[in-house]
This record gives sequence, C-alpha cells and structure tokens, in this order.
Amino acid sequence: MEFRIERSALAEAVSWAARVLPVRSPVPVLGGLLLDTEGGRLRVSGLDYEASARIDVEAAEVLRPGKVLVMGRRLLDICKVLPEGPVECAVEGSRFTVSGDGARFGLSVLPLDDYPALPSLPQVRGTVEAAEFAAAVADVAVAAGRDDTLPALTGIRLGLDAEARTMTLAATDRYRFAVRTLPWKAAAAGGESADVLVSARRLTEIARSLGRSGLVSVALDAGSAGFEHAGMRTTVRLLDGRLPRHDKLFAMENPAVAVVDRARLVEAVKRVSVVADGDSPVQMAFSAADNSVHLQAGYEDDVASQRLPATLEGAQEMTVAFNPGYLADALASFEEPSLRLLMMGAGQRAMVTGEAGSDAHRHLLMSVKPPLL
Repeated sequence: MEFRIERSALAEAVSWAARVLPVRSPVPVLGGLLLDTEGGRLRVSGLDYEASARIDVEAAEVLRPGKVLVMGRRLLDICKVLPEGPVECAVEGSRFTVSGDGARFGLSVLPLDDYPALPSLPQVRGTVEAAEFAAAVADVAVAAGRDDTLPALTGIRLGLDAEARTMTLAATDRYRFAVRTLPWKAAAAGGESADVLVSARRLTEIARSLGRSGLVSVALDAGSAGFEHAGMRTTVRLLDGRLPRHDKLFAMENPAVAVVDRARLVEAVKRVSVVADGDSPVQMAFSAADNSVHLQAGYEDDVASQRLPATLEGAQEMTVAFNPGYLADALASFEEPSLRLLMMGAGQRAMVTGEAGSDAHRHLLMSVKPPLL
C-alpha cells in the first residue's frame, strides 16, 4: 500500500473514524484503524463492540492499493503533529510509515486476519436535514440520564412516523423530559415507522460529526441504527428497553402561563445561581400586578435576586422553584427570543416551549417546593 494525501485531509479522516475506538480493550486489534486504498480512494474505518465508523476520502492519490491495520490513537497523535502540506504513507514490510516535509514516523502493523468485519449499514428508512438533526439531538440530550445502572434512561428515543413524516427525539432522566419533533423524508422502500432507543452520548457524537449541511440517511434494524452523510457512515448498537411515553405527562390542564425574554432569563438564572449552594433551587415568583418575575436564590444572608418583565396570560400568580442546573439546561436548549412557561404549581410539572407554543420543541421540568428565604 502507498498513497499521498494532504495532512489536513488525513487528520480529519483519522480523527472522525477514531471517535468509536475503545479507550481500553482486551482485544488489541479493536484499538486499530483500518486503512484501505482499494478502488482508488482512501477509506478509514474503526469499530468497537457498540459502534463503527467509516469515512471515504476522495482526495488521496493512490500509488499502490492495499490494506493496513494500525493503532488508531497513535496514528491520530502523529497526524496532529505532522507539518502542513502533502503526506506520503506506505507499508514497508511490517511497518506503516508516514512522512511529510522532512518528518517521518513508523507504526507497527496489526494482524489483519484478527480484525472483525465492519457491520453493514441497516435498512435506510429515510433522510433528515443534517443541521436540523444535530440541533434537535443537542436540544434533547441535556435531559438524558447519566446513571449507567439505568441504561434505558441514558438513551434518546428516536421515533419515525412514516404517515406524519416526522422524526421525534426524546430523552428523560426522570426529573426532566425533553422532546423535539422535526420533518423527515421516508425512503421509497423501507420507509415504515420505527421506535428505537440510541445511546445519548453516541448519538450526540454522531450528530456533531456529520456536518451541518445536506441530508443524513437514517437506517434502522432490530439491533442497530446507522447514519450516512457525505462519505461518512457510522452505526451504533441500540439500547434495550423503552422510555416512558410523554403524551400524558405533557398534558397540562389550566396551567399558569408566562412569557419571558429568553436571553434575559438565561442571564438572570446564571446570575442568581452564584449563591445557590449545590442544587439549592432558584425561586421564580410571577406577578400579574406588575407583569414581572422575581428570581431569588440562596439562604439567610447569602441571597441574590433579580426582577424581570414577564407577561402572565390571565390574572393568576404563581411561585415555583427549580434545580438551577436543570433550569439553565432547559432554557439554553431554545433559540427563540421569548419563551412560554406553563406551570401547574410548586412541586408540580412545568413546561418550557417557544413563545408561539409550538409542539416541535418542549422541555418538561419538575418544580420543587420554594425554599424559605
């Protein structure tokens, strides 16, 4: 094997494929990246027991086709320090060499026969806009659980509705529940509905890495999900179990509704949270008398407060309190200038949506009893 390529193109491909490599593995070859120059292009692939990644690079000049398996993280470290400009890569006996602008590196070659075959892409169910998909995943991932003893809650529900032509992403850690709905285009064949659970960490990495333009192909089967975009293909094993349905949780009868400027509310929450020890709550007292919300946090003499304009729909007043981190995450996941807060009362459910009340993005929070300040 021998090929030439620009350092930046090689580094980008190696970095993208190396995302899935295990940090530690009892199987040494799983720490390797497979470089394949058959067909006149460079293909870089990696996998572990949960995920796989493959990227095709057309910018490589193939001088001698072939395959080689080398330690992926070591190759990535080399790519980071290579001089800018063209790079020459070749297999010389039992060593893979990388050289450019006078710098030269050698890597031991791993046994190809011991390397497992990459999983194939599942059945393509349809396509979704890359930028919208990445934004939606980021919006709901903040609500996913971090406790590995409850693996289902560490996932994002990915639901495909072929009839409505919508994709629904949802995540919850039992204390909050985020849902995003976005349009998608079903494939001509195999475009039926589906409902699966994907690791939030893995799906976030995938969505970030696929780029911000063009269409992403979404593929699903009984055990895995696959995504393909612009020469990049990745698969991830599905999680067992299901998330609770959000329909009944999100149904709120006669809530108190307030509209607040999002940017000012984000800054106010950040400001008053400075004195909130640990997870001590941020209290929000909404007043219809002067159309305001009074934020306050802390205890006794260590307190902070700020008042902001807020429009209450109806004359009902409301005081609620939230975990400051959960509240900040919810507010930051929206981009609209103003937000609607639907509240059932202290210690009960509260909903954050865009000002127009669209169901496309909703974030449910459990409020806590307001502290005695």
